[in-house]
Amino acid sequence: MKNIENITILVARILMPLLFIFAGYGKLGNGYIETQQYMHAMGVPAFLLPLTILLEFGGGIAILLGFLTRTIAIFTVAFSLLTAFIFHFNFAESDNQLMFLKDLSIAGGYMLLAILGPGKLSIDHWLNKKW
Repeated sequence: MKNIENITILVARILMPLLFIFAGYGKLGNGYIETQQYMHAMGVPAFLLPLTILLEFGGGIAILLGFLTRTIAIFTVAFSLLTAFIFHFNFAESDNQLMFLKDLSIAGGYMLLAILGPGKLSIDHWLNKKW
């Protein structure tokens, strides 16, 4: 890859997980109970909330650093699609159509990341080069 491609992948890898990092972090404090109640109202078991936080916050930081990139990207695709269909499929509510499309767009971006990988400016690349 050319240098500009590596830098572009790095910038994309920094921008893509920001939403997840902030969302996951927000669920750690007062947002935990609110999120748990929302999940319950939507029929989603509360035991999935810690896994959600782990994927959003921990997985977001891992993507940012380029660590376990392809694996976490695949989990994020599944998470985004499930979120779209479980939480945002009711288009009678005004914001849901936009949120649904946002989730689909996120899934598409992470699909590309899963296929293309993290680029040379990543922990994954460094580990593969070492081993």
